[in-house]
Amino acid sequence: MPYSLRRFSFFLLLFASAAMAQQRPKIGLVLSGGGAKGFAHIGVLKVIDSLGIKIDYIGGTSMGAVVGGLYASGYSAQQIDSVFRSTDFDELLRDYIPRSSKNFFEKRNDELYAISLPFNKFRLGVPTALSKGTYNYNLLAGLAHKVRHQRDFSKLPIPFFCIATDIETGEEVVLDNGYLVQALQASSAFPSLFAPVEINGRILVDGGVIDNYPVEEIRRRGADIVIGVDVQDDLKTRDALKDATRILVQISNMDMIQKMKEKRHLTDVYIKPDITDFTVVSFSDGEAIIARGETAARAKAGELSKWATGYHLDRKGLTGCDSLTVKRIITPRLDNYTRSYLIGKLRFKPGTRISYGDLKTGINNLNATQNFSAMSFSLEPNDSGDDLKLNLTENKTKAYLKFGVHYDKLYKSALLTNLTYKSALIKNDVASFDLMLGDNLRYNFDYYIDNGYYLSYGVRSKLTGFNRNVGTDFSDGTILGPLGIDSFNIDFSDWTNQIYFQTIFVQKYLIGCGFEHKYLRIESETLGNSDAVFERSSYLSAFGYFKYDSLDDKYFPSKGWQVTGDFQSFLHSTNYTREFEPFSVARMSLSVVRPLFPKTTIRLDQDAGSQIGERNVDFFNFVLGGYGFAEVGNIKPFLGYDFLTLNGDSFIKTALTFDYEFARRNHLNIAANYAQIRDRLFDDTEWVSKPRYSGYALGYGVETVIGPIEAKYSWSPETHRDFFWFSVGFWF
Repeated sequence: MPYSLRRFSFFLLLFASAAMAQQRPKIGLVLSGGGAKGFAHIGVLKVIDSLGIKIDYIGGTSMGAVVGGLYASGYSAQQIDSVFRSTDFDELLRDYIPRSSKNFFEKRNDELYAISLPFNKFRLGVPTALSKGTYNYNLLAGLAHKVRHQRDFSKLPIPFFCIATDIETGEEVVLDNGYLVQALQASSAFPSLFAPVEINGRILVDGGVIDNYPVEEIRRRGADIVIGVDVQDDLKTRDALKDATRILVQISNMDMIQKMKEKRHLTDVYIKPDITDFTVVSFSDGEAIIARGETAARAKAGELSKWATGYHLDRKGLTGCDSLTVKRIITPRLDNYTRSYLIGKLRFKPGTRISYGDLKTGINNLNATQNFSAMSFSLEPNDSGDDLKLNLTENKTKAYLKFGVHYDKLYKSALLTNLTYKSALIKNDVASFDLMLGDNLRYNFDYYIDNGYYLSYGVRSKLTGFNRNVGTDFSDGTILGPLGIDSFNIDFSDWTNQIYFQTIFVQKYLIGCGFEHKYLRIESETLGNSDAVFERSSYLSAFGYFKYDSLDDKYFPSKGWQVTGDFQSFLHSTNYTREFEPFSVARMSLSVVRPLFPKTTIRLDQDAGSQIGERNVDFFNFVLGGYGFAEVGNIKPFLGYDFLTLNGDSFIKTALTFDYEFARRNHLNIAANYAQIRDRLFDDTEWVSKPRYSGYALGYGVETVIGPIEAKYSWSPETHRDFFWFSVGFWF
């Protein structure tokens, strides 16, 4: 074939290919909002992928925006299916923050108080939303790693836009540029469930409020053929409208459903999965909803196949989570918190390489402070790395009223009222005052200044007391022995005041030191029919401590470990007993929790402590017995023995617990504990011999909004006695 003819044939083929490409219609995909019912979109996308249909534009609202945004970013339907199946939507809706992300104030907030209400100008308020959406934001940030620097959504692997609503003006907002994760968050910010998202000065919420099916917009962008997936509710019949909530939902849906009747005519292939059995929060039924979407799309396979070309997007390198190098951390200028505070909470510094897990942990740490009413971030390109830009809105509410209740057999019943005030005097500070009203008046005051990686400091004051018949006199039997009695009634009072300094060591360990004043009073009105005061002294001491805590729950942990240790030297006393000489106390505890089987865990607890000195103070002895109370001083629980029964200046204790969560938040457990306790225990090797004391227990516990409710039956083979312990609410 002559060269000129070959050249003519080549251009003819090129022209024919271009003509065919021009003839192929542009296909747009519209995905409506619908909460959990939006899982059906994944099933539809599976069919689209299997038919080899090339999607040229994607537009979505709410859950349709999330699914569509991931698909537009390069994920296949099967990959999106895997992502959604592995997501804990219960944690997402609760905006779950791992316990390890919280400092001791934040842990106490979750482990003491049943109710927390904003308190401003002597008026109680309610939160603006149940969740800030941080869990969801972190999840999407990792998923969108490969397109994190793309600010023009038309340049994603598939051009994309989503719809949000300006809550101030009621206007529809089309989001087709910016940080993709932030746009998806805004489009799916269901009012009252998720906090609004601020973008370019506009306060945005769920796009379904104004336009739940943006078919007109996708037509304007050039789509010739529109495939639409509608997962909205239809109007319910009178049989389904059984309560006020359903009636209100019906009223709010009327306008949306009327608009949908008009929008259907703009759709070439209209797919409406049969998901009437499900609601917007049926996240646990995700697998069934995905299947319904796939079934509905298969029923339209004849119409869809008209646009099948055998096309498959090359997704290699487009998806997946990776690590990143944070070159700079850009923080906003805040009124009440310093830059060092923010970076200290992130627990990584500029110039370090981190994983998305590290980023998630840092953002969770900031969220756990509850100091920010809205928070997001973006990853900006910086040479071969990223700049982390934090967008934070300070919480205008500085004061909170919190409440809790508790009952146990040592402190008896108590109502806890707390006032917490942030930024009370200077930046980064928080003041908290607990007042426990009940059978025993108690209080706890903390004032703490959190400087992140730099030295933090605070003061603490605490009054604890109880009245009870006990089997120890804190004096090595010198009181009970001569009187020939086994127990007596005491009033115990411990007033402790501390000033302390602490910091974070290697990003996870808390180390600190300080000084303490303690006033200890122990008396009885029952001995010899006259008042008896055994101790009424003040003590001055210096102390140091370290802590690490990764348990995922205080009361019913399923994994993690905890280690604490402290050393305290008592330097001076007013010496009521006239027997004081300087001495020290060392304590250490270790807890390890591991899952054995699904819903079954094993927990190992190891505790030890000892007084150190030539002459020790008996009232600082370790005292074991009972269950269900918050520890005070050296008074610790021990199954199988009554409260405050075993006594000695040194002890070592081991406990083993098997816990089975047989129903959601309901636990059955079996426990055993063993101890050696006596004076000068560690002066010889007897402490490594067979334990002298042991106890066993069977228990049931349930997690409630007021804290754990627990019942335990315990016994000891040494005494042949059994006890029934019952406690209600968070321990304090």
